[in-house]
Amino acid sequence: MALRINDEAPNFTAETTHGPINFHDYINDGWAILFSHPKDFTPVCTTELGYMAGLEAEFAKRNCKVIGLSVDSVEDHLNWEKDIEETQGHRVGYPMIADTDLAVAKLYNMLPADESGTSEGRTAATNATVRSVFIIGPDKKIKMMMTYPMTSGRNFDEILRVLDSIQLTSRHKVATPVNWNNGDDVIIVPTVSDEEAKSIFPEGFKTLKPYLRLVKQPD
Repeated sequence: MALRINDEAPNFTAETTHGPINFHDYINDGWAILFSHPKDFTPVCTTELGYMAGLEAEFAKRNCKVIGLSVDSVEDHLNWEKDIEETQGHRVGYPMIADTDLAVAKLYNMLPADESGTSEGRTAATNATVRSVFIIGPDKKIKMMMTYPMTSGRNFDEILRVLDSIQLTSRHKVATPVNWNNGDDVIIVPTVSDEEAKSIFPEGFKTLKPYLRLVKQPD
């Protein structure tokens, strides 16, 4: 089943480095980042997991939990975490899902549903598509998803930026423009009339075109 933005994030139970979880229960009433990896002890993913460990506190400030996934066992994950801390300088504090039966990868359309076998004997190349990032909201719906090639390290500062945008635009009738960063001006959404905009944004706004109105970022 193909997944799209605003689809409900498929629920699952799985073993992790923090014990068994039910994914929707893990999210609870907050936000979540699920990011996946094709294989343990791979170089690019080692740098990513370490960098994400260093950013975990920033996600926590935004009421967003982090959870990783790799197509290997809990034992392998725990051994890999030692390498990650040694080489990247950050201890992995978030759980890592052990997807040895490929169930979650298939559920999230990262591998074909009819893919046979388990993680045994598979390589990073055969799991190349298991390199996705999902932002999931408190309503358990997918708000963003990206898939990266194995040779390109992910930009988790960008994921944090997108989370800020999604959270802001879920609270206010605004959208964020190209290359927006927290604190920059935002766009009033077209469904808001000028009269309504004057009420919502009493400090005023700048009209570049009738459909393009800029306003100071609301609190």
